[in-house]
Amino acid sequence: MKDFVRKSMLFGVGLAMATREKVESVVDDMIAKGEMSEKEGKETVHALLEKSEEVKKDLVERVDELVQDVLKRLRIPSRDEWESLKAKVDALEGKGASEKKKPEKGENVPGE
Repeated sequence: MKDFVRKSMLFGVGLAMATREKVESVVDDMIAKGEMSEKEGKETVHALLEKSEEVKKDLVERVDELVQDVLKRLRIPSRDEWESLKAKVDALEGKGASEKKKPEKGENVPGE
């Protein structure tokens, strides 16, 4: 069973990476050998390319989920969390700077 799942996933990845030219080339060879009609060939190309797009989309979603899971386990903040923290730090720095008022010209500054 594991082998079947593994082979299915590898097939899916292979199908996802298949280009239109490769699919058409294989189907054209099958048509030339008489293994399918031109109509069946066109339908097969269309079906395989649709399936390829679905598999690509699914693969991207799965990889994204895995990456997000790893980042979460490593406690690495997301871009949104990073931006939120940056905004808070910037706000605190701005608040601190306004509290540390620069002395005006002529004022006696301690330590000078």
